This record gives sequence, C-alpha cells and structure tokens, in this order.
Amino acid sequence: MCHVSIQIVPKSAKNLAIPAVRRDRRRHDEARTQLVIITGLSGSGKASVLKVFEDQGYYCVDNLPMELIGRFAELAKQSTEINKAALVVDIREGDQLKRLPAIINSLRKQVKTTVLFLEASDEALIRRFSETRRPHPLGKDATVRSSLARERKQLKPIRALADIVVDSSKFNVHELRVHVTDKFTTGETDKSILISCVSFGYKAGVPNDADLVFDVRFLPNPHFVPQFRHLTGRNPQVAEYIRSFPQTQEFIERISQLLIYLIPHYVSEGKSYLTIGFGCTGGQHRSVMIAEEFKKRLALAGYKVKVTHRDSPK
Repeated sequence: MCHVSIQIVPKSAKNLAIPAVRRDRRRHDEARTQLVIITGLSGSGKASVLKVFEDQGYYCVDNLPMELIGRFAELAKQSTEINKAALVVDIREGDQLKRLPAIINSLRKQVKTTVLFLEASDEALIRRFSETRRPHPLGKDATVRSSLARERKQLKPIRALADIVVDSSKFNVHELRVHVTDKFTTGETDKSILISCVSFGYKAGVPNDADLVFDVRFLPNPHFVPQFRHLTGRNPQVAEYIRSFPQTQEFIERISQLLIYLIPHYVSEGKSYLTIGFGCTGGQHRSVMIAEEFKKRLALAGYKVKVTHRDSPK
C-alpha cells in the first residue's frame, strides 16, 4: 500500500513564500551581474578602454541606443552566460544623452553599475583629432575646440555621477590600457598612478606638463670635469661622481620621503598621472642621474614609473 502525505499550506503562507524566493533570486542576480558604463569626451580613449574590458571577459557593446540600455541590463541579469558587461555611451547619442543620468540611477537599483568617465585636456584632444584627421562627432562646421566646449557642457551631469574619472591626457594607448586594467583587477590603491620622471635643462625651459619641478643646479656640475663633459648622467662614472657628494645623498633622501608622502594624496584626489621634473643647466648630467635614481626608488616603492630625458642625447 502506498501512503501519500499531503501538506496543506495556507493561501497567505504561499503568497509570502513565493515572493521571498524571488527576492533571494533577484538579490543573487544583482550581486552576480556587473555593468560598466564607459563614457566621456570624444578622443579620450573610450574605444581602447572597451577593448580592455573585452580582454577581461566582459560582454562589450559600443554605442548601444539609449532606449535599449535598460533592457540590455535586464537581459544580462537574467542570462546564465553574461555576468560582466561593458557599454560605451557618448555624445553620438545626440539629444537622447540627456536621459543617461536617470537611466544610470535606475540601473544602480537593479545591478552593480560602475560609471567610468574618460576625459583629457583640450590640447591633447585637439592633437589626437589632428593626427587621426577625423571630425568631432558634433559636426564639421565648427572648430574642434568649440565642439569640445559644447561636449564638456553636455557631459557635465554625467561626469558628476561617475565612480571613476580618468584623465588620459598624458597616457599613450598602452599606458591607458594598463592603468584601466589595474583599476578593475586590483581595485583602487595608493599605487594606482603612473609616474613620469623627466630630466630637462633650464636652457630650453621648464616642461609645460610638469606637476612637480625640482631644481638640481645646486649639485656639483660634471660638465666642468673634462672626462665627463661629453657623457651624460646615465654613464656609471658620471652618476657615481654626482652621487659622491653629501648634498646629493641628502637631497635624494629628503625628496624621496616627500614624494612617498605626497603621491598617495594625489591618488586620493583622483590623479592618475604625475609628472616630476628634475632640471639642471643643460639637461645632460645632474638632472639625468637624479631622474634615473628616482625612477628606481619609486619603482621599489611599488609605483609604475617611466623616465624621459628631454634634452639628453639618445
């Protein structure tokens, strides 16, 4: 004989149980799904950044129509195959772009949404448009500079909602890709900055893009040592000569401590690129040696550092 046990659940209990299951499933979907909205100024590197996310396994879409963004997020949330997605949304949307802030606020209630805003200086963007010979999306009838001014104004409400703002002015394509990769794989840390150590000669002027400048003309000048005159600060003997003076050692130690203190504060203010200039008279000996020294020290401290000798022979 087969015994069948039937449990009767009150109607009110059924009504409470089913929504609870749905709520748990919805919370799981929201936690599982990640959506990155890439936006910002034309020419700032959005296409390159989208490739970064594609390489990291994100489902990527460029220039998705505004009315489909919400639907796309819903489909991604329900999909068993898509748990990470990245979208580029920018000025090409035209007047529809005004709807994006409201859409972002709505998306943040549904899925984990990160807004990445890319920008750059007018000078950098104008140079990029000139190099690619492409018109600004706002039209061929206006100058690039005036089109950028209009674009900045239209994007201002969107920039205010950004979780991450990246200024790509000083990045090349490779550096931009590395910087964004670091931000989305290791998260924001006080090491999330690219540092450029630049040596220069005051004869040719101070670099326009330098954030910090240190004058090392007080150090003994190898130019007046005949065997060093035609060499540079990269030569081991020249470097050792400069390093042999106590004021050189003290300068290196004091400035190292200052930079290790300052750089995390620059990062906390959102700075992604820092240019440190070291200048001597001709940009051949002292500044070169000092720039090389600080590249080594900052790299040992865990920072990504590159060195450029503006006025020194290659």
